[in-house]
Amino acid sequence: MNKKLHIRRNDMVQVVSGEDKGARGRVLAAMPEKGKVIVEGVNMIWKHIKKGSRIQRSGGRIERAAPIQASKVMLLCQHAECKRFDKPVRTRTQVSADGAKARVCTKCGKPVVTPE
Repeated sequence: MNKKLHIRRNDMVQVVSGEDKGARGRVLAAMPEKGKVIVEGVNMIWKHIKKGSRIQRSGGRIERAAPIQASKVMLLCQHAECKRFDKPVRTRTQVSADGAKARVCTKCGKPVVTPE
């Protein structure tokens, strides 16, 4: 079964529910098969590293972002003329005349551009 997410890598999102509600960040990774995303600075955990591992020779703890459910985040509209500018918005898929699909903001109808 081909699973999809409404969020892609490098999107700017805001957490809308849970412990980190209101936090914003860039999506570092999307995992459609699990329905999760990793957001920069959200759901931080401590990863304990054993001494002598390849990552860190001295051992210790590393703080890193853990996955969060994709349903708990919403995309931020980046269009200045939109009435929901810099606020969470829903998106829909719009098919153009040539058959190309694009995500568009439901409020302003402009395509959502993902920075590379």
